[in-house]
Amino acid sequence: MDLITVKALLRPEALARLAGSGHRFCDTPGCRIVYFAEGEAFSVDDLSAPVFQKEPAGNRTVCYCFAIGEAELRRDIEGKGASTAPARVTAHVKAGRCACEIKNPQGSCCLGNLRSVVGDIGAGLASRRLDRKE
Repeated sequence: MDLITVKALLRPEALARLAGSGHRFCDTPGCRIVYFAEGEAFSVDDLSAPVFQKEPAGNRTVCYCFAIGEAELRRDIEGKGASTAPARVTAHVKAGRCACEIKNPQGSCCLGNLRSVVGDIGAGLASRRLDRKE
């Protein structure tokens, strides 16, 4: 985990406690710890942004650079049958417009999360359609 990510996302009182580097990111949903290193840990309460992996599914921020959330993705898929968000974000990434190392708590690109959420929403809608037909 880049130290710039940790510094960028810690609240001021947590940043004042930062002692070292070499932090790792915990993506376990049930765990409140986000960043940890030898002798120190920072929880979701220490961060200035919600953490995708730690929030309940439904209204999470998925792309921090371009403020794309699950609700927007769901509206796109329900209304249009698909979401253009993965293609839009891919174009932004290729153009060098993302700032994942500063804005995304996991410190890396959101495209994997974005594609996963789009797939989950699409699968959920398809499942509900099948249930109605039976």
